[in-house]
Amino acid sequence: MDTQMKVICDGLDLADAVLKVIKATATRTTNPILEGIKLVAENDCLKLSATDLELMIETKIKADVKLEGTVVVPGKFFSEYVRKLTNEQITLEVSENNQLKLAYTDSVGYMQCLNAEEFPNIQKISNEQYFEISKDDFVDAINKTIFSVSLDDARPLFKGCFFEVGEKSVNVVALDGYRMSIAKKPILYATSEAKFVVPAKSLAEITKVIDDKDESIKVFFQKQYVMIEQEGAVIISRLLDGEFINYNNLITSGDFTTITTVNKKQLEEALDRTSLLARVERNNIAKFEIKDKTLAISSNSEIGNIHENVTISLNGVDLTTAFNSRYFIECLKVVNDEFITLNFTTPIAPCIIKPFEGDDYLFLILPVRIVA
Repeated sequence: MDTQMKVICDGLDLADAVLKVIKATATRTTNPILEGIKLVAENDCLKLSATDLELMIETKIKADVKLEGTVVVPGKFFSEYVRKLTNEQITLEVSENNQLKLAYTDSVGYMQCLNAEEFPNIQKISNEQYFEISKDDFVDAINKTIFSVSLDDARPLFKGCFFEVGEKSVNVVALDGYRMSIAKKPILYATSEAKFVVPAKSLAEITKVIDDKDESIKVFFQKQYVMIEQEGAVIISRLLDGEFINYNNLITSGDFTTITTVNKKQLEEALDRTSLLARVERNNIAKFEIKDKTLAISSNSEIGNIHENVTISLNGVDLTTAFNSRYFIECLKVVNDEFITLNFTTPIAPCIIKPFEGDDYLFLILPVRIVA
């Protein structure tokens, strides 16, 4: 039986590479090829790639290529198999009937492969347009916004994060109709200004693939795609179509009438306790009563009620309002500052959360109506 491909590689290297690309395989699809991982043996490396047509991840490892070739393996089965071979040297050999043989020590395994000709062509992106940013700043910007994306299929554009690339900084924005998150980060260089929306799923996988070794990354972009290259890995994501909302119009203009400065950790712990009732009842509502030097937070249900007092510094008038406590907690979890400010205009207007110093993030949360 003729051999169509033969390559020898380290089991740990192969398992690590598969772990990276498997994230881009489709999980629920009528097209089985999108569940596969493409293996290309050429020169002195084995290249692995996977795509669900929205996200593509490609990486490569060093290998002893005896015979160049291409094959598409069943992604889930192949991934689970090679994860159990991390201490082995593996020989991958493809026969003319498209069957993959995995040989290691004195053992062998076989799997039937998919038709490589059906695997979609991967869109290649030019490296002409990009911005360069600190790796830590990029990851922090995603972490500070991605939790606010919409989960509603009726508003697909809000299922991603909006990137507004300027000359010296980038704003990353996410919103779902009830809250909004904005992260502002400096950039090291930009070829041009740009605006685009990256799906949240793609960004979540990008942050996992980014290597700790590099201090900065380049984000390449063109009309329909965005690309990041990291330590031999290439990640390409299709952009979401449409014009993002003018988010600046959503931010309360004019002077705030109530500004409180509060210890972030104390506020987070108080909200975490008052939200305990939400775990047994569908009630995330937390009532805020701001008066003098105290922010009183309370939640009530048929099971019981919880009342917390948090010391604050108040500039302005007293105020009583209410919010979904989960929205507040998710914001506070991604903030490292010791102190933050809560800014209000009226009880029925959004709360604006800002750092006590600086302007590198902003959260907006709509209040909920409470029955007196």
